Amino acid sequence: MREDRSLHLWTTKDFSQKERKSVRVNVEFDHASKVRWSPDCKAFLILRATDNTLEVYKVHRKPEGGISSVEKGITFPKHHTEDVIGLDIACTGRYIMTCSEKTDLVIWDLKGQNVLGKVDTYLMSTTCARISPCGRFVAASGFTPDLKVWEVSFAKSGEFKQLARAFELKGHTSGIHDFGFNCDSSRMSSVSKDGTWRLYDTKIEFEKGEDPHLLMTGKYKPTPDVASRLALSPDGTVVAVASGTSLHLYSSRTGNCEASIHDIHAAPINCVLFDAAGKYVLTTGDKHVHVFHNVIGQKELLASARMNLRSAGTSAMRERLEAQIASSEAFLQKMGVTGA
Repeated sequence: MREDRSLHLWTTKDFSQKERKSVRVNVEFDHASKVRWSPDCKAFLILRATDNTLEVYKVHRKPEGGISSVEKGITFPKHHTEDVIGLDIACTGRYIMTCSEKTDLVIWDLKGQNVLGKVDTYLMSTTCARISPCGRFVAASGFTPDLKVWEVSFAKSGEFKQLARAFELKGHTSGIHDFGFNCDSSRMSSVSKDGTWRLYDTKIEFEKGEDPHLLMTGKYKPTPDVASRLALSPDGTVVAVASGTSLHLYSSRTGNCEASIHDIHAAPINCVLFDAAGKYVLTTGDKHVHVFHNVIGQKELLASARMNLRSAGTSAMRERLEAQIASSEAFLQKMGVTGA
């Protein structure tokens, strides 16, 4: 998405090719500041930056694959008076979440016709809001040092029930810039203005009063007056922290910084994420998207497989772990990583 009122769509299978063709979509009389794909990838949602409203675009595909055309669908009614800082679609396809920089977090139905629920985040100002990968939770962080999580409940019939407070992540001493989940929402990680990142076990019985458990914490150097960004790999083994124009990759097992990449963009990094399979780390900051191999994730996977191989109880488990070890070693060798 760009301020020239255009969106560009790429196919990830073309990342390894020298020529990467994209499909351009023009946004009428505005530009998109946020984009989210629907779970089935048949549509995507944008936030119109000036209007502060949501629009849905339908994606038509060719029989052999690839995108043939994109057409504008519905426009949501305007709800937020302040800039929207959070936009997400649940993987279940049941709801959409928006959150403004003020304190109002809203749950919508997919057509934007009804507000299913809304809550005040009580964060003084909100800097980040997301839906968990499992679709069960929404979370928000901001000026205060606590990260707040709510449960979005639906009846067996599919009707919305409630938006209720679930738990909080505590421990930072200053505002939280960003946070992320692993693929099954059993882990959460956060990065704060206080110069630390933290990893939590969130596979808890919060209904019975159980609190999240701190698993690891690490330090990084914040860039003055620039919000840091964070992503947690799908398997929870790598914490990626972006500070200014640099990206730092930490092992969630040891807390050590395993790699740093400096001066990636001409402007501060404003987004970092892993792809669904955890093979790549992506960053944005200026007019470019940079894609990196998740080498640290493969190293962590290799270390885990070697450790588990020692206690493998069955031949089938040994074969699976040996195949994983061989695959990871081959990948790391291809990447030029020695001593793996």
